[in-house]
Amino acid sequence: MHSFKEALAIQRWDDHRYYHHSRINQSLHFFSALCFIVAYAEVFKDPVVSALIGWLLAMTSRQAGHFFFEPKGYDEANQATHEHKEDIKVGYNLRRKAVLLAIWAAAPAVLWFDPTLFGVFKTGASHAGFVRRVGEVWLAVGIGGLLFRTVQLMIIKDLQTGLVWITKILTDPFHDAMLYCKSPLHLLRGELIDPAIGENRA
Repeated sequence: MHSFKEALAIQRWDDHRYYHHSRINQSLHFFSALCFIVAYAEVFKDPVVSALIGWLLAMTSRQAGHFFFEPKGYDEANQATHEHKEDIKVGYNLRRKAVLLAIWAAAPAVLWFDPTLFGVFKTGASHAGFVRRVGEVWLAVGIGGLLFRTVQLMIIKDLQTGLVWITKILTDPFHDAMLYCKSPLHLLRGELIDPAIGENRA
């Protein structure tokens, strides 16, 4: 078994080399990272606003990069098919992300038709209150999604894999901000694919 630090480095490297070929995706991850850092700061002041920032800005930009701009064909750099990468993905692969995003997107619609969310809330809410209520539900969805996959990994893999994964996810904004800060510049120079993908990790 790898040490915690080594296992974290492996998960980060695999995530980068398998899922961040596109400079557009990397640039969106940089923007997402900055938004998440703002959301982290806001969570101590207003967790609901933090959730709104996290989902509306950070998560949408982040996942748009994966769904719309990341190559889905055969990965020559890593000698792997898209299907293989989906199967070995430790965290949320595209299929699992689609389910999570569907739950996220459904929350406002469900609250619109039933402002009490099947009795979870005591009464309805004003328009401003509705937005905050959506934020509360999204906060629960985010926390629930993190805890669900962490526990699932602990069961199907081992305790360390789950703990390493949630550590990676929670620290990704800081890591991604440093890793992809130059990606927008590369993109502006016309570089659509990171040429360093596939190189051996130092």
